[in-house]
Amino acid sequence: MTDFLSDAARQMWRHLFSVHLVVPFVFVLSGVLIMTGCRDNSAAPPPAPPRPVKTVTAPPPGGAASLRLTGEIRAHDEVTLAFRLDGRVVSRTAELGDRVSAGQPLAALENDQTRNQLSSARADLDSARAAERVAALNLHRMRLLMPGGAIARSQLDSAQADWQSAQSRRLSSEAALKNAQDSLSWTRLTAPAAGRITAITVQPGQVVSAGQSVMTLAAGDARDAVFDLTTTERLQIAERTPLRVTLLADPGTEASGTVRDISPQADPQTRTWRLRVTLNQPPEAMAPGATVMVTLPDSQPPVIALPASALTRLADQPALLVVDAASRLQLRPVVLARFDAQQIFVASGIQSGERIVTAGVATLQPGEKVLPAQEEP
Repeated sequence: MTDFLSDAARQMWRHLFSVHLVVPFVFVLSGVLIMTGCRDNSAAPPPAPPRPVKTVTAPPPGGAASLRLTGEIRAHDEVTLAFRLDGRVVSRTAELGDRVSAGQPLAALENDQTRNQLSSARADLDSARAAERVAALNLHRMRLLMPGGAIARSQLDSAQADWQSAQSRRLSSEAALKNAQDSLSWTRLTAPAAGRITAITVQPGQVVSAGQSVMTLAAGDARDAVFDLTTTERLQIAERTPLRVTLLADPGTEASGTVRDISPQADPQTRTWRLRVTLNQPPEAMAPGATVMVTLPDSQPPVIALPASALTRLADQPALLVVDAASRLQLRPVVLARFDAQQIFVASGIQSGERIVTAGVATLQPGEKVLPAQEEP
């Protein structure tokens, strides 16, 4: 019995000793694993490689591309011809392109009504002249009778008033006759000067209003080249500035010219400014209607031209991303002289030779390290 109790006690102590060793070992092992995992999670990731970017080297400052305009030849002096009366066109003797002389008939209106008005005015004038003669004779008689006391003073005064009234009526009738004659002459459209017909807008049988354009006369042989400016950057061109105008169909055909004028206000329909260049002895090929070109001089200060895709913003200012010597990005505010859909022209803010990012500027950040992988031409 005693041996049995001794064996049981030894087994119990052995069991307790084993549990006492295993449990701490398990806790220690768990802590090691947890600490190892924490060290792995807190380790910093490797740095990202520099992003490749497209760049362009800022060129030396220079003028913007010359502005080339396309226009047409027009007469130096153009006259829009119109009737001064309403009426129906019964004839037109001039055709498009005809050369006409001063005073030559060009078109005519129906004139039956104006002829009747002229006849009535002549009859009224004849009646007024007859009444004036009668009043003058009556006044003469009254003046003869007055000294002898045959008539009263009031009768002489009445005869004097009748004569003056008849005289006024005669003058009014003469003016009415002159108006009727003018109205009849206005039914005929004549050339005010020698020139060429460059436009016709009515046909025989058409009813026109007073002042409505009938045709256009190019007076004389002087010619202008007419262009439309779409921007205001060349509006400061001085008058008399010399220019060279070339024929679009044949660039070898050219003529010298000077700036005649630039319209101070834009056309409300086209939003363009009209530029007229007076040509000096233009060749025959530069006839009215011919298409011509002119290159305007650049009067702006030197600028740096860059692709428009390089433009970004810094607050409310235009800016560019510049790659510095350490290949890091600098967001540089700049001043733009002008811009279009393809290019920007930088007046200040960057230097010639600096590398400018030209693609993906919206996804890049200042201070970011980049790799200029490709340089645009």
